[in-house]
Amino acid sequence: MSSFVNHSDPMQNIKISSKVDEAVWKELKLLANEQHQNVSGLLTEAIREYIKRKRVRPAVPKHLEDSMAQNDELGKLLAQ
Repeated sequence: MSSFVNHSDPMQNIKISSKVDEAVWKELKLLANEQHQNVSGLLTEAIREYIKRKRVRPAVPKHLEDSMAQNDELGKLLAQ
């Protein structure tokens, strides 16, 4: 699967259906109104941000592991 995004094509929207807490839905609609946006725009933004937060780049765990290995002695000293 390619990660190439063709920015010259207009973004295609899909229709989704889901259930959310009524109070949260009311807050989302209020926020959309306050920001002069539609709910779809806010949902798209929220989903995009959620994905960014949850997705860890594959290199990050490897770098963490390497750093821990390189600093093993320092870690032992700090633990004393």
